Amino acid sequence: MIDEARTIIDRSKELLPDLVDLRRAIHLEPEIGLNLPSTQAKIVEALSDLDLEITLGESTTSVTADLVGDPEGPTVLLRGDMDALPMPEDTGLDFASTNEGAMHACGHDSHVAMLVGAARLLAAERGSLPGRVRFMFQPGEEGFGGAEYMIREGVLEGVDSAFALHITPNAPSGWLTVKSGPMMASADTFHAVFRGKGGHASMPHFAVDPIPGACEFVSALHSLVTRRVDVFDPAVVTVAHIESGTTTNVIPETALVEGTFRTVSEATRASVARGIERLLTGISAAHECEGELEIRYGYPVTVNDPSATQLMAEAAAEIIGEDHVVWMPAPVMGAEDFSYVLQRVPGAMAFLGVCPPEITDPNQAPACHSNKMLLDEAAMATGVAVHANVARTWLHRHVS
Repeated sequence: MIDEARTIIDRSKELLPDLVDLRRAIHLEPEIGLNLPSTQAKIVEALSDLDLEITLGESTTSVTADLVGDPEGPTVLLRGDMDALPMPEDTGLDFASTNEGAMHACGHDSHVAMLVGAARLLAAERGSLPGRVRFMFQPGEEGFGGAEYMIREGVLEGVDSAFALHITPNAPSGWLTVKSGPMMASADTFHAVFRGKGGHASMPHFAVDPIPGACEFVSALHSLVTRRVDVFDPAVVTVAHIESGTTTNVIPETALVEGTFRTVSEATRASVARGIERLLTGISAAHECEGELEIRYGYPVTVNDPSATQLMAEAAAEIIGEDHVVWMPAPVMGAEDFSYVLQRVPGAMAFLGVCPPEITDPNQAPACHSNKMLLDEAAMATGVAVHANVARTWLHRHVS
């Protein structure tokens, strides 16, 4: 396998210049949400000479491309997300965003380029593949649930396992970070309204002031985490938006409190939701207010299958060496809609380090979702090689 791995690395490096061009073209024209026609067109063009079975999405601008080796063999899926974030870019790059208010600040442009590279690399050895590789180019990861749209349209039909890479500038370039079990958190939001009775600020006894109740609710939410949640099955609750009143001498009628809660198990997720509801009910009643609460459930916990994670780590180690594969001690509290895929088929996601070479401490690199996020494009060759070796390894181990 050493010689094969070396060949994969060499071929990935040969593909890198074209992949850099593709990544930069996508970065230059970022698109948000589920409708990404320009990005879709670039992907289809990049795959056009590979003799793949390509299906375009009906409800989104997704692209599904099948590379068929042995049609009677199993199917492994590799996924890359396509969409950008609704935010400004301040990187100063020559290929910085030309779409105002949009930026590829989470590396999805590189995810697309790496997946195209893996398709190109694997297509060259189609005859030796004992099955099918499905490439899932997915829009709408950044809060739009694009994976669910693709699942409803059949992207997982016949799929036996699924893998994904996500870049991170906060790890050494070319290193891979893996974790079995819960890897990323669920992401849900709460929207609470305390409704009282407006009045003059000098005569609060004639009014029902919603602000004290809202303030107590904020403090109680933090106590909920420290007193009611198992420290070894953690939760994060953050109040991110408080709004009430218009001026200094008016007691308002309502106070709004909004935020997010993240967990790494469905049990704690449900427990925190119940706790928020309990606090809203009790505190609003204590302050003689009406309490209104809406909880909006977002992406579930991203849970990596243990055997798939081990396979991914071993396949990556053949490419980059065991010393460059790091096992995460704990989940991260960000969220991913690849979680929907992993709820249905066994698989795993890993983080690929892309810290720019001029930054010596990855912890100091602008993180994903930063308006100044940069990445080491050379690491994309590593991502291509890892993608390809994971797919090859999985197929050869699972052929009947």
